[in-house]
Amino acid sequence: MQRLTDNQPSFSGGIEHRLEQLAARAAWEMGCIEAEAPIWLKKPQRDAHYNVVIVGGGLNGLSAAFALRRRGIEGVLVIDQAEAGREGPWITSARMKTLRSPKTLAGPDFGIPSLSPRAWYETVYGAEAFAGLEKIDREDWMRYMLWFRRASGVTVHNRTRLEAVAEADGGVKLTISGNEALPGEITCRRLIMANGMDGCGGPYVPDDVAALPKEFWTHSAEEADDSHLKGKDVIVLGSATSSFDWAVTALEAGARRVTMVARARELACTEVLAWTNFPGYLGSYAELPDAEKWRFSQHYYDLKVPPTQDQYDRATSYANFVMELGSGVTSLVIENGRIRAETKNGTIEADHILLGTGYGVDFSMRPELAALEGRFAHWRDRFTPPEDETCPPVLQAPYLGRTFELTPMDAERDRWVSRIHMFNGGAVPSLGPISNGITGVKYGIARIADGMTRAFFLEDAAHFREELAHYREQHFNPRDRISA
Repeated sequence: MQRLTDNQPSFSGGIEHRLEQLAARAAWEMGCIEAEAPIWLKKPQRDAHYNVVIVGGGLNGLSAAFALRRRGIEGVLVIDQAEAGREGPWITSARMKTLRSPKTLAGPDFGIPSLSPRAWYETVYGAEAFAGLEKIDREDWMRYMLWFRRASGVTVHNRTRLEAVAEADGGVKLTISGNEALPGEITCRRLIMANGMDGCGGPYVPDDVAALPKEFWTHSAEEADDSHLKGKDVIVLGSATSSFDWAVTALEAGARRVTMVARARELACTEVLAWTNFPGYLGSYAELPDAEKWRFSQHYYDLKVPPTQDQYDRATSYANFVMELGSGVTSLVIENGRIRAETKNGTIEADHILLGTGYGVDFSMRPELAALEGRFAHWRDRFTPPEDETCPPVLQAPYLGRTFELTPMDAERDRWVSRIHMFNGGAVPSLGPISNGITGVKYGIARIADGMTRAFFLEDAAHFREELAHYREQHFNPRDRISA
């Protein structure tokens, strides 16, 4: 896959100049609407101590950092384990040709027109090209993100991995590795986990697949050289959008036969995020009582993400693509170096299995967060569903507060865990789909920024009250014209 980095400009000098002008325009727009507050919360004086550490330099991480800067909060450190230009899935594990989101959606711009994806696209390709565009190419989206980082003034410390979290006096202690410019241990008052769809767990791999040698299967979350699929018989598990990404990838790589096996009897045809995209739901879902969140979430998770029309048409144009719906794998064994899969419809022999099975919430899959397990509440700890109702994605999810914070199981012993904010895919049951993609991120940005602002002010209220008590800046001079 193409590698995009800050040190390898993707455009000609003319386009770069236009993008510089666009960034300048964005700065002017921000000045017009007082978009950037004066700094009121300075970085703590200790070198290795920060107000906020953000883990993840992709969409959510950049959004949160930009929003905190606009709220006048200093001392924000953004780290990402990837090298520059490879944050998030866009040019690594993602295999679709374009984004699935409508081209008109805002991104991390937080209401500044010249920082929007549309402004970037029209600057690079022209307004006519944008008008004729259906969806933005995923590599273009990565280019936009790189430009946004520079234009917004957000610094990301790449190749920096979070290894562990622990309690610290008045905050959270982080163990990090990979970046010689930073110490191995840092502390922060608040930690934002902006680490993607699998930020509270990892790829879901069925037990029977996990029991096979790893060389026989690949999950859609993995970055891999897909050329090894050429000439192979391939099974794709699942029938939602990631599965169709796989099917198209394998077919275009030259696979001999691709069989999609899914339990669902019909293909998903409804994009649930299209319904959710209105201010009432995205802006106010977090205020619902738990019973209503449960009901909404059941409907949300029942609607699987469909393939795009382009994905489906490209896959079905191949004669060697077969869909086995209403089926499912009942057993898997390796015989003579090949996979023998028994399904409800018969036997399939294949060389490789491609998983479009999504992600699960399981903190044990994230070693850096392992110390938190048992210290924070999951939905299953705070909500008892009606009899005969179940929705594992909700019950396994962390039970979060209004600003994405973990809620401690023991309020006295584990109060510190509420300083950790899960601004990632695991927040959907608690706060709605405002931190799991482009559709709702504009609502998530406001919520995380306002939440941080409120938390810091309330925590430091005594300090600010004392500051006010001694405030004597002169704004008026009577010029000694007042008589005794």
